[in-house]
Amino acid sequence: MAGLTGLDVLRKRTIVDCDTMDAQSTSSRLPTVLSVDCTSNQAIAFGELSKPEHADLIRASVTDAEALSQRFPGVDTFELAVEVAMVKLALKIAPHIRGYVHIQTNPYESYSTEKTVANAFRVVELFRHLDPAFDTTRICIKIPSTWEGLMACQTLELAGVRTLATTLFTFVQAVLAAEVGCTYIAPYVNQLKVHFEPGFVDQQKLLPLCVSLQKYYESIGAKTQVLPASLTSTDEIYALAGVHHITIAPALLQQLSQPGFSSQTKSLFDAESPNPDIQAASYVNKESVYRLEFSRAERGASEEKLTQAINIFCEMQDNLIALMGGTRP
Repeated sequence: MAGLTGLDVLRKRTIVDCDTMDAQSTSSRLPTVLSVDCTSNQAIAFGELSKPEHADLIRASVTDAEALSQRFPGVDTFELAVEVAMVKLALKIAPHIRGYVHIQTNPYESYSTEKTVANAFRVVELFRHLDPAFDTTRICIKIPSTWEGLMACQTLELAGVRTLATTLFTFVQAVLAAEVGCTYIAPYVNQLKVHFEPGFVDQQKLLPLCVSLQKYYESIGAKTQVLPASLTSTDEIYALAGVHHITIAPALLQQLSQPGFSSQTKSLFDAESPNPDIQAASYVNKESVYRLEFSRAERGASEEKLTQAINIFCEMQDNLIALMGGTRP
């Protein structure tokens, strides 16, 4: 069909989301792209807020944070300003998408259930404060897939706040994410450092894991959906055609949206593969079992990838605070 794009082909099998905090990427720069969800994280937020055109937004976010400091005691003003700025960016994007806007919690709280839950509820309150008319059921909170983070997801989902378990690298994390009722999981196809370390190529891309996780969720009737992230090429994207959701950076969306774009890559969902052999797996009330099995996954490589990702996000959080004029204690 004339004018058919690679994105059109992909959307016949998979829900496409946009991985950005640039409102123009979801509107004028990609007029043919109407994403369902819009995902983000501290690295994406720093990249966007570093643009000169956001200087006024940054100043306004600091002013708002100072005014809101009494409502959120114990939260550093500049950390609050980062959250305000991220919410402001999300509100700019919201009119251009049909689904959730995703905000990631402060990575420094990744190993505290209590602080992650408080962070998530604070984000919801910031949306209400900055735009009282905004439908807060469209908020999805991204939380790193530590034990503590997944326990926070359980509390939030029970309270009606949708969650995404991010930086996920193993079946172990995915099993627990379904048990606690996460709306999404985001398996990282490539280690996060692939986006920050020039020349690094992940030799163990987790494309097959995404397929196995979806088959597992379908076999147990889980509500949790698979939303792969950290993709570096259109070939990786086409290899996952058929996954529930997929979040794609604007540059790759731009490539896919060109008329006539095609790929010879076959979807892994079309290959014959056995269903995952996980029998009655459960971790939700077995913290020590979970921690041991996760730490042993891939001979410790998965735990290393998670730690690496959290460290990178903490560095990006530091950069965001510096943008606001603050420093970490």
